Amino acid sequence: MAKTFDKHSISAELSRKMIDAAIAKAEELKIAVVVAVIDEAGHLKGFCRMDNAALISVEVAQGKAYTSLFGLPSHELFNVLKGNPGIVAALPNMGRILPVGGGLPVRVDGAMVGAIGVSGGSVEQDIACAQAGVDLAK
Repeated sequence: MAKTFDKHSISAELSRKMIDAAIAKAEELKIAVVVAVIDEAGHLKGFCRMDNAALISVEVAQGKAYTSLFGLPSHELFNVLKGNPGIVAALPNMGRILPVGGGLPVRVDGAMVGAIGVSGGSVEQDIACAQAGVDLAK
């Protein structure tokens, strides 16, 4: 019986590069966003709040990232859960879960290593910025 196991986690270097890519996309779209990168356990690994980004977006970006630790984009979670009224009713009590577009899981070599969340633009813009970050992990 094994007493330990190896697990993979997003590196600080990849986190920084993902944030830079997401910010570059936001600048291209002419929006101010917050970008949060978390590790596989949900702990903040990297963060940036662009100048003029809304303060509320700080919590929203982190919630979107945390929600993506389920292994799917944050906007897809509600569709997966909506057939179970008990879980849907419980969502407001699950503090960090935010099934709104802008959070994406991060996989490296097939292993889930963390997630990225972006908030500050429209849902479509947030997803595009998050995707710009995730594209670096491939």
